[in-house]
Amino acid sequence: MSKIKPSKGAPYARILGVGGYRPTRVVPNEVILEKIDSSDEWIRSRSGISTRHWASPEETVTAMSVEASGKAIADAGITPEQIGAVIVSTVSHFKQTPAVATEIADKVGAGNPAAFDISAGCAGFGYGLTLAKGMIVEGSAEYVLVIGVERLSDLTDLEDRATAFLFGDGAGAVIVGPSDEPHIGPTVWGSEGDKSETIKQTVPWDEFHGGDVSALPLNEAGEIKFPAITQEGQAVFRWAVFEMAKVAQQALDAAGITADDLDVFIPHQANMRIIDSMVKTLKLPEHVTVARDVETTGNTSAASIPLAMERLLATGKAKSGDTALVIGFGAGLVYAATVVTLP
Repeated sequence: MSKIKPSKGAPYARILGVGGYRPTRVVPNEVILEKIDSSDEWIRSRSGISTRHWASPEETVTAMSVEASGKAIADAGITPEQIGAVIVSTVSHFKQTPAVATEIADKVGAGNPAAFDISAGCAGFGYGLTLAKGMIVEGSAEYVLVIGVERLSDLTDLEDRATAFLFGDGAGAVIVGPSDEPHIGPTVWGSEGDKSETIKQTVPWDEFHGGDVSALPLNEAGEIKFPAITQEGQAVFRWAVFEMAKVAQQALDAAGITADDLDVFIPHQANMRIIDSMVKTLKLPEHVTVARDVETTGNTSAASIPLAMERLLATGKAKSGDTALVIGFGAGLVYAATVVTLP
């Protein structure tokens, strides 16, 4: 017989508050066209993106996260001291250690919570949400701050016609806390590592730092390019449209609901064509509100779902208590989908 005392947590968990931060600089497609041979019409038709936000030097990963977190904490109606864990999903914090979560926890006044970063690309928010739910039900934290934050402008090759227009910066945060009823469904998540080369960093950090300089890519001025994100667009598109629609349906099934029961659909804001194709494949009813934040925010990877959620609630297109399907997917290739009640 085990001598270990069983853990005591809440029966269920739910999202209690949400907050977002978008950098002040708005970048239209015309700025992107200064470096690539394309057109505003082509960018809009391929991605649905008209503008994106790029961070200033002062709008760091930490600074954006603190702003979004403060809004989420206020929205949840708790104090920072009640936060027992901080989870940050990001691929654009350039310090290998310490985790940026520890700095954010300190700056929001959370005291001494567990704090760590995860790297799960565009599925990172879903991964963080699942970890937070587990902590609350297990009893290791009463309230968890989950943040998705990116400065993808630092990892964008503006001379790459396939990706230069895609990425933006921003931070989205939620507070996850205890609940007497299930408001976060089972997570359907996984990875397909055999496709890991379809979205990747162009040059590993060790090669950029001390590798064969002659093998590194150069820009038009003959200078070594800083590592950037690159992808095989068509392969990613096909995977996202066909495979992720299946995962989204599995999440609905796991939650015990159908598309007719949904109020809101919040997919990762990667590309408007992907979003529209998923809506069609899932046969979502017309009454379901679909997040299309990508048009003015671009692809912000781990930040895209909480940012889209925050905007839908702020504009009244969605309301507290709505049932929403959220799904993130990206580099890895990784994915995570679940059904949640909006805060």
